[in-house]
Amino acid sequence: MDERGLDRDGTIAREGALYRVPAAFVPVVDAARAHIAATFGRTRLHSAYLYGSVPRGTAIPGVSDLDLQLALHDEPTEADRADAGTIEAALDRAFPQIDGVGILLAGTRVLLSDIERHDGGFFIACLCTPLLGPDLAEELPRYRPTALLARETNGDLAQVLPRWRTKAAEATGEADRRTLSRLVGRRIVRTGFTLIMPRWGGWTSDLDQSAELFGRYYPERAEQMRVAAAAGRAPSPDPGVLGMLIHDLGPWLAAEYTAVHGEKAPRP
Repeated sequence: MDERGLDRDGTIAREGALYRVPAAFVPVVDAARAHIAATFGRTRLHSAYLYGSVPRGTAIPGVSDLDLQLALHDEPTEADRADAGTIEAALDRAFPQIDGVGILLAGTRVLLSDIERHDGGFFIACLCTPLLGPDLAEELPRYRPTALLARETNGDLAQVLPRWRTKAAEATGEADRRTLSRLVGRRIVRTGFTLIMPRWGGWTSDLDQSAELFGRYYPERAEQMRVAAAAGRAPSPDPGVLGMLIHDLGPWLAAEYTAVHGEKAPRP
């Protein structure tokens, strides 16, 4: 992998690996693997993956969360979601070095579908680290930092903003605002990065680097994007921060994204 996150052939390198997991998080990953295997088994689970700061080796004890993606043989059911929630709660209680656990569920048919080729498929192939089962990346192409990839990964920000505004209005305390600001901050920064990704010609998932690279192309919005990155790392309960992200930076970014890359293809 070079300094732009690319392999020698110019395709985006897979960014995580189990050997990069920090020592403090190894017991967490081991426990997650055991819980998933015991709960889902081979009949329901095709494969499981880590993603985020833990497999990238940048996780901070007591600050970082644990992110997991499960690929199921069939489409997720309510029972699957309930079981995933039980695992999330058990891991979060058992390990103080993680600040929350998130488990995504998807069926293998969807992840390998044409419509998800440059979104869910890219996510598995480049941003996820295999933890259990066969690696779906072997059935997916290599990816380059193109406008198509930009459009299909983050070309739907305008559709997300109304849901964020509703959640912000319904937030009843600091805990709710912290949870939302982490979600919003991360998504805003990643959208800002993929906006400029084809021009920069590489890939990164690092929030600070993403914000810095974005600022080179949009200096007038650079400080707001730094605030978004800070909220994504260490969520803020300040309603002013959330308001700026949802009502100012977010709408501008959604409009600019559509103008530059177009809108994400509609999902069924």
